[in-house]
Amino acid sequence: MTDRPRTLGQLRESGYQSVSVKQELRRNLIRKLQQKEPLFPGMLGYDDTVIPQIQQALLSQHDMLFLGLRGQGKTRMIRMLVHLLDDALPIVAGSEIHDNPLQPLSKFARDRVQTLGDDCPIEWIGREERYHEKLATPDVTIADLIGEVDLVKHAEGKHLSNEDVMHFGLIPRSHRGIFCMNELPDLSAKIQVGLFNVLEERDIQIRGFTIRLPLDVCMVFSANPEDYTNRGRLVTPLKDRIGSVIRTHYPLTRELGIAIIDEQAWTSRDAAPSVFVPRFLKEIVEETSRLARNSPHVNPASGVSVRMSIANYENVISSAERRALLNGEETAVARPGDLTAMIASSRGKMELTMTEEPGQEDRLVSRIVDEAVKVVFDGVANIKAYRNVVEHFESGKSIELHDRLSAAEVLQRVLVIRGFGEQLDQLAKTLEPEQFRGPASEGLLAAVAEFVLSALHCHNRLNRTAKDSGMVYG
Repeated sequence: MTDRPRTLGQLRESGYQSVSVKQELRRNLIRKLQQKEPLFPGMLGYDDTVIPQIQQALLSQHDMLFLGLRGQGKTRMIRMLVHLLDDALPIVAGSEIHDNPLQPLSKFARDRVQTLGDDCPIEWIGREERYHEKLATPDVTIADLIGEVDLVKHAEGKHLSNEDVMHFGLIPRSHRGIFCMNELPDLSAKIQVGLFNVLEERDIQIRGFTIRLPLDVCMVFSANPEDYTNRGRLVTPLKDRIGSVIRTHYPLTRELGIAIIDEQAWTSRDAAPSVFVPRFLKEIVEETSRLARNSPHVNPASGVSVRMSIANYENVISSAERRALLNGEETAVARPGDLTAMIASSRGKMELTMTEEPGQEDRLVSRIVDEAVKVVFDGVANIKAYRNVVEHFESGKSIELHDRLSAAEVLQRVLVIRGFGEQLDQLAKTLEPEQFRGPASEGLLAAVAEFVLSALHCHNRLNRTAKDSGMVYG
């Protein structure tokens, strides 16, 4: 920014023309649309639903409310709106509210321009400095958002009638930028009323000062539908002043959910061993979240965040990684036994409708995981094809598997079942043809073996009991 105008006179000579922040957002959006640039890179599943709503609101120069359950990317998208701002903006040097040198608002900026004229120094700020965010909590005050009289400045000798004693809140400091209020319904009704003028007349008043500051700010809010619809939580006149309400949603398909997991989860671990996760395990992880959202035991108004799928997937990888480290293996393959690690990463991510007795949440997660195993298995194989496995256990035999066993040890225990080895080869080749003959082939066969045994249990064909850190099938 060193080659940009440094004084008001140079700025005028450059021919610079200021526009409102909403005109700026609209102009840059139009350019991105014409050049086919992505508006929200990394946000998957919203191309035909949510993003068109946002584009229309920006083209209409509306303030926006992002309405959706937790874990639907609302805050992430709001923060990415900053990339629609210009890369640099001129302000009066030292201004707290990013005063436009051509149209100064604050007394500080007006005095500097009047005193120094064309020699008034100019600063250039980046787009990141033009975004401010506040989480709505019951203790938020008008002083936090709008401003207050600064008694320290008064004690320094400035008169209370002087504008210089004003302390600006976050909204004035967002002048010529974007201000986001997260979880808007949690803001007290009195404070919500204080936002009326900002949204409608675009000005603020601080205490008894007669001066009004006509702000240039794009207001963006986020809210959960559960709170949004509760009577008295979001005052009606405030809703009326918000231009567009953007509805978000969870991934519409399992495949889309898996794509989001691949995009967001931490999978590039920084040390050996390498971990391979079969596709069917990814499907089980995502299906668990999908089933939880529809479970009668989970509050549907609260939702189940996409973060649960991401955290669960990371824990499954870590479980396999831990096993490989303990066994001294260079390559680890995740298997259904690692799904027990999802219990820890699922805790607190679901709001139960049942009485929360000790362990109730863990038992619910285990039942949902079993149902997910059943759903995924039925999509790739026929449970009736494994009658030979059932007959093996009906003869009174049992097999114990736990998370410390190496892939070779697992195969050694399960391949005593008649014809099971050929079935595992066929299913593994169908599920993961690229890995079937690779370095992870042995681990893949062990994972598929556990997959079949878990599915038989979920279909009530086998008994399964927990023992120490493993399971006994029989």
